[in-house]
Amino acid sequence: MDVLWQRNEPLTVRDVGRALADRDLAHTTVMTVLDRLAKKGVVARDREGRAWRYRPAASRENYVSELMIDALGETGDRDAALAAFVRSMNGNEAEALRRALEDTDEPRT
Repeated sequence: MDVLWQRNEPLTVRDVGRALADRDLAHTTVMTVLDRLAKKGVVARDREGRAWRYRPAASRENYVSELMIDALGETGDRDAALAAFVRSMNGNEAEALRRALEDTDEPRT
């Protein structure tokens, strides 16, 4: 996903494989992972000739946000999980959360 998020254009399996050349992955491995990510809706793909071009279905921030929401749904005590999460934050992160909460309180136009 890092490779796809770093680029501004859709990539083929070969493009992604080249970007991951230091990992010595087989072409079929990259193809399988991208296919599975597409089936899960994590990446979108469009056919170009015989090849697929892959792009992120969401920004990194939106993807991580969804992971956090899913994780929160796994707990039996959402309030306790949120409190523990907030206690783990540093000052800058807590301030960013305060600003985000304030923004949600403002009326939408």
